[in-house]
Formats: sequence, structure tokens, C-alpha cells
Amino acid sequence: MSCLDGVRNRGKRLKGVLFATAVLLLTGGVQAAETRQIQDAVGRTVSIPEKVERVICSGPGCLRLLTYIGGQDRIVAVDSLELGNAPVDARPYAIANPQFKKYPMFGELRGHDNPELIASLDPQPQVIFKTYANRGLDPDQLQAKTGIPVVVLEYGNLTYGRSQLDQALRLMGEVMGETERAEAVIAYFNTLQQDLDRRTRDVADKQRPSCYIGGLAQAGPHGFQSTEPSFAPFAFTHANNVAAALSSSGKYISHANVAKEQIVVWDPDVIFLDVSTLHLDRNANGLAQLRQDPAYQALKAVREGQVYGLFPYNAYTQNFEAIFANAYYVGKILYPERFADVEPMAKAEEICTFINGAPAFEVLNKRYDGMAFTRVPVRPS
Repeated sequence: MSCLDGVRNRGKRLKGVLFATAVLLLTGGVQAAETRQIQDAVGRTVSIPEKVERVICSGPGCLRLLTYIGGQDRIVAVDSLELGNAPVDARPYAIANPQFKKYPMFGELRGHDNPELIASLDPQPQVIFKTYANRGLDPDQLQAKTGIPVVVLEYGNLTYGRSQLDQALRLMGEVMGETERAEAVIAYFNTLQQDLDRRTRDVADKQRPSCYIGGLAQAGPHGFQSTEPSFAPFAFTHANNVAAALSSSGKYISHANVAKEQIVVWDPDVIFLDVSTLHLDRNANGLAQLRQDPAYQALKAVREGQVYGLFPYNAYTQNFEAIFANAYYVGKILYPERFADVEPMAKAEEICTFINGAPAFEVLNKRYDGMAFTRVPVRPS
């Protein structure tokens, strides 16, 4: 056989090997290469593995949503907040899942991810979920720097942003192969809201006490003048929220600092206090202000002992289980006959267990000296 014939034969064998390799790839012989495409909340088309078993969650509330759909056991790292660096930890999902503190860190809180830390993770995440995409690295930059697909979620809320919340749960469920659980969570939220509406929608206007939520947390604790004109527990129970007047155009307003004089003019029948305010300095927190300020001491609700504690719900963005738990307590206080069959703390733990896999509110209440879901003493003894 000539040298030329030998070269030809070797060329044929090489072509055969390349063809066999191509067939193997095309027929799925290399399973790791299998991908699918999804569209995230900002319209980006992202290629992700067919089966996702390892992820990280970047941004406020992202790991909470993953916990809701039962995927928290597939994280490989957490941001700095999950390691216990929050001065006030009012997140039921984290209390129900203390194992989060044992994971390695991939970046700082509020979406300030560290690509070098992410690259050093072993095992590597297959997908990065990201809420509040305008914080930290741009999703495309993060994806380019890490080589890991980034899926953006729009967090949403239970009132004006409900469609975004539902979309976030469905998208995360699609990525994780947990579509049935995502739909179950959405249906559960709908059931709770419908139950609250059924109990309260036909209460006569004259039987609806006026009410106010003070000391509302917003990126940390605040004093008594901090409130929310669109407070969801009031909306769900058709409560007469005196601060709703700040949104007379019907536009959603998530937070407002109200002048003390205005609160005095409103003079609500019932006051609710977000107990996160207790973490402020002694003279700055909402409870101290109610106890020490003569103007507040003259309020009808204070004089008649109609001041009640609620759980914080703004802690690393909104904790939806706390919103629903508070709504049942608000209903119990405002319309006791309509909620005679409800024990608020038991209901709170029922909600938390369904959503997060374990109870958390009793533990959380101990961090606030048991002030949530009880009458708050504000008059001199």
C-alpha cells in the first residue's frame, strides 16, 4: 500500500470518528448539553439546562420565592444577609429554614453579587435568579462574567402588583420543574384573600372603625408617623384606613410619613403598631412616642386602650405570609364576630407552614417581647 493510500485510509477513519461523535451529540448522548429556552420577566430569552438542580438567588425576596415553591434545598450559596448579618431579622422564611446560615456566600445583600465568589463555588450553580435587576451588576453583565444563565424575576406584591408576583412564582416554578407547587401557592394566596373578603365585604360602613397603622418598617424601622395608605391587611378586610385619604386619586402609595398634627386630626378609633419600631432608640420608636407625647396620649385609641401590635412585613422586601397573618388579626380586632372561629397566631403558623415548610411566628414574636398580636399598653399604669 502506497503512502498516499495510507493517508486516505486514516482520513476515512477520522471522518468516521467525527461522524459517530456528531451522531452521539445529536441523539442526546451528551445529556449535559441539553438546554431549553425561557423568557424572563424583562423579556430576555435565556438558555437554561433541561433539568435545574443547583441555583443561587440574588436580590431582596428572591430566596423567599424559591422557598415558597419548595426549591430551597437546591441552593448552593446565599448572599450576606442570609448568613445572619441583619440587625433585625423579621423574615419567616429564614426562621423556618435556619440551614441557610450554613451555606457559603456568593455576594452582598440587595443584589450586589460577586462574580469571583460565584466562579469559586463548588458545585457551580446552573442558574442565577435575580430580583430587582437594577441593583448590582446588570443581568447581562453578570451572565457574561460568570457564564451562568441569569433569570430576572419581578417581585410584585399582593395588591397592585399581584400579576407580577404570580408571574414570578410561575417562572421560577417553570425553571425548577415545580409548576404544580407554584400554582398551589398562587391558589392558596387567592383562597386567603377570598376568605378575608367574604368575611368583611358586607360590613356596614357605620360598623367599620377608623384605623391607622403606625411605625411601619420601610428599609428599616421607623417611628409612629410612618404609615401606608395602601396597607394590604386593611385593603383585604375593607378597613376604614384614615391614611387612605393620602391616595385620593386611587394611585398606589406604599409609604408615607404623616405629620403628627394630621394623625391628631384623624383621631382613629383603632391603632395598629408595626412592632419593628421597637428596634429604634428608646425615645424614637413608635411605642415610646405613643407613651410620651401628650398629643398622642390624647388620641381616642390610646385613651381607650385600642392599640394593637402587628408583625413586620417589610424585611428584605415584603413577606407575604406576614401580610396575610396580619390581615386575619386586623379582622379579628375590627370585626370580632366575623372572625370568631379564627385564632390569629394559629392561623399565622398555618400560613407559614404551608408557605415555608415550618412555623416561624411564635419564634419571631419572642424577638419583639411578645408585642405582636396583642393589646399594646400605652397608658401610664
